[in-house]
Parts: sequence; C-alpha cells; structure tokens
Amino acid sequence: MALQWLSLVAAIWLQSVNGSNLNFPAYSSRLKHLLSISQVQLNNLAFANDAGKLFGWFSGVAAAYLPLWVVLLIGSTLGFIGYGVQYLFLINQITSLSFWQVFLLTAMAGNSICWINTVCYIVAIKNFPLDRQVAVGLSTSYVGLSAKIFTDIVDVVNVSSPAGERAKTYLLLNAALPLVVSAVAAPLARDIKIGRSRSLAGGFSIMFVITIATGVYAVITSLGAAGVSRILPSYLSLTGMAVWLVFPVVVPIAEELKEQWQRKCWIRHDMKVYNQSEDEQSAPRSPPPSGATQPVSPSLPPSLLTVSNECHLGPRLASSGATQSLSLEGSKEGHAGLEGIWSREEIGAKKMVTRIDFWLYFFVYFFGATLGLVYMNNLGQIAESRGSSETSTLVSLSSSLSFFGRLLPSLYDYFSKSKYRISRPASIAATMVPMCGAFFLLLHGSHISLYVSTAVIGICAGAITSIAVSTTTELFGAHNFGVNHNILVTNIPIGSFLFGDMAALIYKREGRRHSSGAGTGTCMGTSCFHTTFLIWGCLCSFGTLLALVFHARTRSFYSHRQPINGQP
Repeated sequence: MALQWLSLVAAIWLQSVNGSNLNFPAYSSRLKHLLSISQVQLNNLAFANDAGKLFGWFSGVAAAYLPLWVVLLIGSTLGFIGYGVQYLFLINQITSLSFWQVFLLTAMAGNSICWINTVCYIVAIKNFPLDRQVAVGLSTSYVGLSAKIFTDIVDVVNVSSPAGERAKTYLLLNAALPLVVSAVAAPLARDIKIGRSRSLAGGFSIMFVITIATGVYAVITSLGAAGVSRILPSYLSLTGMAVWLVFPVVVPIAEELKEQWQRKCWIRHDMKVYNQSEDEQSAPRSPPPSGATQPVSPSLPPSLLTVSNECHLGPRLASSGATQSLSLEGSKEGHAGLEGIWSREEIGAKKMVTRIDFWLYFFVYFFGATLGLVYMNNLGQIAESRGSSETSTLVSLSSSLSFFGRLLPSLYDYFSKSKYRISRPASIAATMVPMCGAFFLLLHGSHISLYVSTAVIGICAGAITSIAVSTTTELFGAHNFGVNHNILVTNIPIGSFLFGDMAALIYKREGRRHSSGAGTGTCMGTSCFHTTFLIWGCLCSFGTLLALVFHARTRSFYSHRQPINGQP
C-alpha cells in the first residue's frame, strides 16, 4: 500500500510545478516590450500558451503504448525546450526571435503540460479506482500552488530586482523545475497494479489535513497587499512551502510502518465484509455457495476485508479471482470498468465526438473553466489597466485559491453522505453560478472587487477542472481516458483565442479613445475591460444553463448508480 501512496505523492509533486502556463501574466508585459508587439499579438501569445492542448491527445495515445515514466520525461523535455529557448532570448544568448518563433515555442511548452497531466490523471484513476475523485482532486489541487511556488523562488533569487530580471527567472524556472521534478518522480509515477482497492480512509484524512494546511499557508503568505508577505522574509516563505510539499511523504511512510507492524492491511471488498485471516485460523468449513458473502463482526467498517501478509500482492489477488466485477442492481445503464471504475459506457474518441452529451459537456467547460483561465491569462493587463501594482500578488493569490477550488470536490465527495450528493454536471452548474456573479462584479472599478472576483473565479475554475476528470471517466470510460479528456480540453486554446482576442480588440479600441493610451497601445481605466466583463458574464450565464441541460440528460445514470465504499 505504501507504493500506492507514493504514486499519489509523486503526482502531487508533479502537479505543484505543472502550472508554468499560469506564470504567463508575470512576464507577459516584458515579452510585449521586447518583441514590440501589440496587445492583440500578446493575446495571441497567451493563446499559444494554451494552443499546445490542441495536440494534448498525443500524450493520451503515448500513455497507451509507452511506460508512464517515458511519457513524463517526454513532456518535461518539451517544456524545457520551449521555455529554455525563450530564456536564452531574454538573456541575449540568442540574438533575435520572431513573433512566430516565440509563438511556436510557447505552444510547445504548453503542450508539455498535457503530458504531465495525463500521467498524473492515469496514476490517480488506476491506483485509486474507488476513490478517484478524491485522489484526482488532491493531486490536481497542487497545480494551484505552482504560481505561488514559482513566485516565492523568484522573490528569493531576485530581491529588489527590476521586472526584466524577474521575467528571466520565471522563464528559467518554467524550463528547469518541471524537468528536475519529473526526473525525481518518474520511478514513482506508475500504475501499481493494486488489484483490490485498499481501505484508504486514514491516509486520505491525513492527506486532507496536510493539503488544507498547505493551501492556507500559501494564501496567507500571498497577501502582499495586507502586508503579510512583507513581514515574513521571502526565504522563510519559500522554506515553509518546501516543508509543506514534503509533508505528504508522511502517509506512505506511516502506512509502510503500520503494515510491517501489523503484518496485514485492510482491503476493500464490497458492501459486505469478509475476514480472511479469521477464516484461515478457524476449523475447515464447507465452501459457501458461489457469490455468497459471509458477514463478520458489525464493529468492523462495512467495506473492509482483513488480509494477513497480502499487502503487496495486488496482482496475485487479481489473478486469483479476488477482484470481482461490480454491477448496478436494478439498472441497465452503466457498468464497471477498470477495478470497479464506474462508467456509463466505454467508448473511444471517434464515438465520443458523435454523442450529444459530449458536445454539451464541451461547451459547458468552454463557458466555465476555460473562460476562467482566459481571465487569469489576462490578469496582468487587467490589473495594469486598473492602476494596480500588485500583479504578482494577484497571480499568486488566484493560483492559491484555485488550489482550494480543485480540492473542494474531493472534500465534498469524501465527507458528504451519499443521499446528499448531486451529479457531476449539477456540481459544475452550481460552481458556475458564483463565477457569473464575479464577472459582473468586475464592472465595479474598485480594487476590492478585483481581488474578490479574482478569488471567486480562481476557486470556481479550479473546481470545474477537478470535477471534469471524474465526469469524463464516468460518462465515457477509463480505458480511453487519456485521449478522451485531452480532446475535451482542446476547448481551452479555442477559448483562449476567441475570448482573449475579443478582449484585446476591445482593449485596443478603448485605448484609442483615451488620451492616456495615445501612441502607446496602453489603455488605463475601468472602461478598458468593462464591455469584456459584461460579455464574459453573459457567456458564463449561458454556460450555466447548458450545464443544467447536461445534468437533465445524465440524471438517469447518476440516480441509478450504487454508492460503493463512499464513492458516489
């Protein structure tokens, strides 16, 4: 079981440095100056930052044929090249790069994120089949810490340095840090072949405590505007973050020590209970009828099986027939896939794109999480236009709160009772409602509205991103998840281009109308993005309506699903 937890720790470390694209606002203004490009061209670079996701499905195909560690190293190498060449350009080791060369390098770097994401998702889904939403939410939440981690390192390296030096450091970290962490995590990020899903309640409880504490620490040390980050020296902030990132290792160490001491581990069976070690010690009995179950003491949790000296024999258990297929009693809709992973149907990409539900899902994500990501990509220009000098703080804060957004669905799944749970599409709809309000709140020009809206959008976009992983698995199956989910997220670069270019054109038009922007291409004032926020709020509201339709079409599947060991 320790290896199972180590794989989750590896995914956590990988995700904590896999948000390099979130750093774009921190150095976008510098790129705009060095390349002498317009706001529209800068937005096209922001699009390139996401355009690599158009080819993210390559990582899903690769994961089906190559070991996960190879997929991981391919992805980190692509990022090293994409960001590394841009870094050499900024430090004048490369004399010149054209706009389109930088565009292609940025797209290559953006594609690298898909490869690392694919590995982390597959590890969480296959190694924690009955707790996939919890595992996915825990690991992907750490993406929200990426900007915070990078900013802390930059603050230590570039104390009182000009913006140009900070931009160089950001690009260097974007290139090197994911590659280094991937090399360390590669031996651990693999399919453990667990066979049966163990009882993981204790480990997840500890993980939640560590994760929440890490997020709280990140948010508190991000509050530069409140003076918190000025009181705490930057090197202490970075050291504290490093310590919190190491803390999850406590869980696999504790599990290994417990297994060695008890010489047994709890293994999840179904809604009834067996105790194999007690059976082995008792007198021989006549075998029970096929498919029958033998309950044990009611003091044991009703989802556990005690196995002596079998903690690392997942493949043996599976091969001996211990892995049972699960069924939906009384329901004709849905079936169990990989080790009890519920799905409505197991289909590939070709069939998926012919489903109406997929396109509803696609546009819900398009007007939800994608719209939120576009807002965060433009956060640097939005803050500048409002006269805010706290761009780095806003980026770090939105990243930290996105962390909690990605974690919230896991907390809800883990602690809520089955009868109070709602379907994944309904969860997405509920999450989009406050996001709509945040866009309309931005119409107010105060700094507090900027901070509040950024926080809400970061939380909601993060939550939708986390929920979507389980939604794809449940509706279209786990076997082709790597390809299917990467096809879904192709809407991110499409939205980045359409929504971002629209915002840039409006920004340019408003800049021409104000004398402050004459001849500089710069727009100052709340009017620069006023129309954009109004349009985005309306689009988000439309996406919420689509989410309700999506919920109505999938309600039958979710209402007939049997809750198994805490999984909805």
